[in-house]
Amino acid sequence: MPTLRRSVGARPASPLIVVFALAIALAGCSSAASGSGLPATSGSGGASPAGSRLSSPAVVTIVQPTPNEVITGSTVHVVLAVANATIVAATTTAVRPDQGHVHLYVDNVLVSMNYGLTQDITVKPGTWELKAEFVASDHAPFNPRVWSPEILFTVK
Repeated sequence: MPTLRRSVGARPASPLIVVFALAIALAGCSSAASGSGLPATSGSGGASPAGSRLSSPAVVTIVQPTPNEVITGSTVHVVLAVANATIVAATTTAVRPDQGHVHLYVDNVLVSMNYGLTQDITVKPGTWELKAEFVASDHAPFNPRVWSPEILFTVK
């Protein structure tokens, strides 16, 4: 489980660290699903003949925690809802607009690539911004991107 150390308003992480962490996360997620040990690529499955990404009818929302909720402890239980699409476990380049995964962000840092709608994350005291993105089965975003509304929660 990711451990969150930064609160809203704090100095952002180095872009190089964020890119490195994202690359490791994508490689681990892709190799587990494909068995090849190599990250999945978007290939042509998610592209239209003109080369642009597909759009998705999906709508993603954060059910829990609720906006401005105060949480006691070191774990927050995140519950998401997705309408007009299905969460799938397989990583594939055969992208469909109504199938994909959820990426969870805390303070604009990717903390989880999820194949479900619930996740427990470890948190430190502070105020945090949470948002989720519904992405294609190849883990790349749709165009336009499918974001949940952002919510703030506080850990005491």
